[in-house]
Amino acid sequence: MKATFIGFTAILMWSLLALFTAASGKMPPFQLSAICFLIGSLPGIAVLVARPDRLKLLRQPAKVWIVGIAGLFGYHFLYFTALRNAPAVEAGLIAYLWPLLIVVGSAMLPGERLRWYHVVGALAGLSGTALIVARNGIAFDGAYTLGYGAALLCAFTWSGYSLLTRRFEAVSTDVVTGFCLATSALSFVCHLALETTVWPSTGFEWFAILGLGLLPVGAAFYAWDYGVKNGDIQILGAASYAAPVLSTLVLIVTGFAEPSWRIAAACALVTGGAVLAAKDMIFRGKPGVAAEGAGA
Repeated sequence: MKATFIGFTAILMWSLLALFTAASGKMPPFQLSAICFLIGSLPGIAVLVARPDRLKLLRQPAKVWIVGIAGLFGYHFLYFTALRNAPAVEAGLIAYLWPLLIVVGSAMLPGERLRWYHVVGALAGLSGTALIVARNGIAFDGAYTLGYGAALLCAFTWSGYSLLTRRFEAVSTDVVTGFCLATSALSFVCHLALETTVWPSTGFEWFAILGLGLLPVGAAFYAWDYGVKNGDIQILGAASYAAPVLSTLVLIVTGFAEPSWRIAAACALVTGGAVLAAKDMIFRGKPGVAAEGAGA
């Protein structure tokens, strides 16, 4: 349960992504990604400097590095590509299929069993996310096929990374430091090739960028790595739909968005879905649960 909770803190940190991004100014996405992932690697570097003996934990097979870098950099590259080539609403909704893909894909992991309530909980979360993301309607257009395709690959990339990370449970979370550094370097290359450099104009924007790097684009990836390796990945998958709802609530509290019935309904769907998906953990050890589990 501890590892699942640590994984859930990543979802809480990702809920701050929209707020910090909105406050970070007009820096282009790959430049922002390069800087934030560099900041995100600093806590891991500090640990390695303080504990040089942990450097040996970075010596991992090539497949570990390929999965990690493809997960972090690949997800962001595809997400930015989707937003460049399709409307943000439709692209975001497609990309946010990844929690559902994690829940369904978990059935292929050793020792995991997919139950009906995992799937229903994830679908409820997806419905709640749709209410938030598509509040002004959805209109898929064939002219944006490239963007939609990139968004779908984005969903498969992050869900695939999360599921494969579970198979590397013996690999220390220290290796995420290397993933962040590699993602920062690759994002910088993409920035030089595709974007015009724009620097923050105020200290407040720099503060927002620092917050991005330390939390949703930094500590969150360490927490997620530990959570999916050691916690309940099905619960984490379903609970991930809390991120866009919490993000919207944060924007409302800080004055960047207005409250509405859609947000209340989304909260109910996401919360109910997460509780349903996590019912085994919540009611573990209570009378009748063992018998129910045996008969399911």
